[in-house]
Amino acid sequence: MALTIYFAGAISGGRNDVAHYREIVAALESDGHRVLAGAVAAENVGADGERLESQAIFERDMHWIADADVLVAEVSMPSTGVGYEIATARYRHRIPVICLYRPAYTQRCTAMVGGDREIELIEYDSAAEMLGRLRAALAKYSAEGQGYPRRTPA
Repeated sequence: MALTIYFAGAISGGRNDVAHYREIVAALESDGHRVLAGAVAAENVGADGERLESQAIFERDMHWIADADVLVAEVSMPSTGVGYEIATARYRHRIPVICLYRPAYTQRCTAMVGGDREIELIEYDSAAEMLGRLRAALAKYSAEGQGYPRRTPA
C-alpha cells in the first residue's frame, strides 16, 4: 500500500548528497509512494537554498509534514533544518520517523537521533543495502491492520 513520505536531507549544510537524495526519492516513487521532497532532491538548488522566502518554505514544508504518513531523513550530513523537521514529525504530528545514516561521514550519528528509541535508525554503507532495509521498514507502515493511523487514504 502506498504511503505519503516526507523526505528530508541537508540543503544549507551542503549539497554533496543531492544525487544520493535523488536516488532515494526515485526508488521510493518507483515503489508507488508519494514523496514530498521539495528542494532536497532538486539538482538546481544550491547550498543557498530555494528562491522562495523563508516563511513560504517553512509553511509549505510544515504542511507537507502534516500530510505525511512517515518522515524519512538522510542524516549523514548534519543539518539544523532536518533536525527541526524530525522533531516536528515526532512530537507535533506523532508520525513515524526513519533516519538513514552513513557512518563514514561523521564519527557518530547525533545522539538526538541515535538516542531516540522511537526513531528507526538505518546505518548503511551502500545505497542498495539501505534501500532494502528502508523498504522493509516502510512495509510496517504500509500494511493494513498494523495499528498505525494512516493519513493517506488506503
